[in-house]
Amino acid sequence: MLTALSIKNYALIEDIKLDLKKGFTIITGETGAGKSIMLGALGLLLGKRADYSAIRNEENKCVIEGVFDISHYHLQTFFKAEDLDFEAQTIIRREILATGKSRAFINDTPVTLPVLVKLGDLLIDIHGQHQTLSLGENQYQFQVLDILSKNTELLKDYRKEIKGLRKLEQNLVLLKEEQAKAIKEHDYNLYLLKELQEARLKAGMQEELEERNEELSNVELLTEHLGNAVTRIQEEEIGALSGLKDVRNNLLKISGFSATYAGLQERVQSVIIELDDIAQELESSLERVEANPEELEEVNTKLQLIYNLQKKHAAGSVAELLEVLLKLQEKVDLTENAEANLEQLSKEIQQKKEELSAIAKKIHDNRAATVPGFVKQVEKIISDLGMPNARLKIEVVRQEEFFTNGQDELTWFLSANKGGDFNDIKKAASGGELSRIMLAIKSILATRSKLPTIIFDEIDTGVSGDIAQKMGDILQKMGGDMQVIAITHLPQIAGKGSSHFKIFKEDIANITVTKIKELETGDRIEELAMMLGGNTASESAMAHARALLN
Repeated sequence: MLTALSIKNYALIEDIKLDLKKGFTIITGETGAGKSIMLGALGLLLGKRADYSAIRNEENKCVIEGVFDISHYHLQTFFKAEDLDFEAQTIIRREILATGKSRAFINDTPVTLPVLVKLGDLLIDIHGQHQTLSLGENQYQFQVLDILSKNTELLKDYRKEIKGLRKLEQNLVLLKEEQAKAIKEHDYNLYLLKELQEARLKAGMQEELEERNEELSNVELLTEHLGNAVTRIQEEEIGALSGLKDVRNNLLKISGFSATYAGLQERVQSVIIELDDIAQELESSLERVEANPEELEEVNTKLQLIYNLQKKHAAGSVAELLEVLLKLQEKVDLTENAEANLEQLSKEIQQKKEELSAIAKKIHDNRAATVPGFVKQVEKIISDLGMPNARLKIEVVRQEEFFTNGQDELTWFLSANKGGDFNDIKKAASGGELSRIMLAIKSILATRSKLPTIIFDEIDTGVSGDIAQKMGDILQKMGGDMQVIAITHLPQIAGKGSSHFKIFKEDIANITVTKIKELETGDRIEELAMMLGGNTASESAMAHARALLN
């Protein structure tokens, strides 16, 4: 619950501090005194975007600070998830500078606005006048019903699964588009693929063919030079091999004289062996060299095919052509296996829908089971609030379609008068009736929700007299389970509060400022009398005010 609120340098507020208690707290004040300003400041504390024009004195920063007793609300998990220090007395601070900078802190640790918003949602519900209109909005209607139906975890599972379904459906659309494109290009892709397959390409093929082409194109030159090389090595009298053998024989005769001569003789012998081996390879090469016009033509034909394919596919090598072949194979396979791929993906989608449908049925059953008791509770409360003939009807109809929160279509109907027809609640209820229905719903939710604090900003719009008295009873009862703060113009409600603050304006040194003070019993009687008598505290109004407090 909110135990203290401090606002400095914001709009008409120079510096105010409130010490708040549990139970039912009342805030009153004349129109324009600054009640909406205080709510605006509290909104900033809970993560709303800053309006820098609201800074009172641009030379100083605006600081809004709230102290919250959260010892009984099991928020340790949130603090751990956000890497924050948990304190039973948690302090939230928002600082706004005229330069356009804004900073937020939780227990002196800097945090982002999204984190502030998440924590704020766990601490305070500010029910402004505009929120009453949300009663006619489908999203809010689902929210109320799902809180009462305890569908929170089921909805988390459902939303996770529906993301998976949407992804599969997106993949199906993309697959169909790809296959449609592939089908159009199938014949041409198949032609290109077969052309590459028939070329029987393999790594290193081009280099081998080009080398063979060089050999076949230069038979005479190869024969001449290989023959000369063999002759130079093997000629009996002047050949290199014959000369080396003479050298070896000479060294052999003196090898016994020293290790040096023996080593030289062995080295020459090694050269003779190597040169003899070279000679044999040269002879083999010479024997293989022969003119072969047919093979030359075949090699040239294969090379020309490779060159043509490289030009067609803008490839620089056979390796790149092989990559093109693989891609073409994939495209052709995609087309030829289209039905199988579509069938497999369709099966996955169907399975996901069945899983989603099972979760959606549980959500629907919980909602449907909650409706009768909820309707009965609302009708009883609004009957006490001056709508004895009003009837609420809620229809939860399950559809085939998967929505973001299940498969249900939800409609709230209201018949405000006896014998009247049911119409959509946003069309059938007046502003005052909507306020009473909304209060009934909030009071029911308060028994189920663990929210520490709720603030009502003029929930009493459109009501008066005995109805206001009963509305005050409901707010007072809610204050027994949670902290309830109500901004009101009605003395019947103001008299129900366990504590009472008054917001007012003062002119100080020709500058208007908003102030707030807590009223003691005597001041409360006078304030209620002023509210009853229209700014005049007559004796009868004072007596009425005492009666309201009692």
